[in-house]
Amino acid sequence: MSALTGTPAADLGSVFDAHVKPEFVDHDVDATMRTMVAEPYLLNVPTLAGGVGAAEVRRFYERYFVGKMPADTKVERVSRILGRDQVVVELILSFTHDVPLEFMLPGIPPTGRHVELPHVVVMKFEHGTIAHEPI
Repeated sequence: MSALTGTPAADLGSVFDAHVKPEFVDHDVDATMRTMVAEPYLLNVPTLAGGVGAAEVRRFYERYFVGKMPADTKVERVSRILGRDQVVVELILSFTHDVPLEFMLPGIPPTGRHVELPHVVVMKFEHGTIAHEPI
């Protein structure tokens, strides 16, 4: 049990999974947002894309991310570390670059090439709910 969140660390991993599934599988912005605090923030560190607060995070998800990734997108988990109030995941995101991905590859039109990008996600929690997600 985490002294900071009151939530077992294993449950934070389940919340992480419940957040990622609607992003990549179900393409459901509402389900994604339900895993987050009322005013979360999201930051794609290399390009500074994302948002602060529910309205900006929702806008980012709706315009650029959820349901906007190439159809063949795959997420391969390399490692996952569960902490008292955070989950850190190393992953490889792979896809065919056949759609614009302005949040990730700004100014680069679709190339048709296969892409594999390593990522580190540091998901912080407040009371068992996602507070922020720098990627």
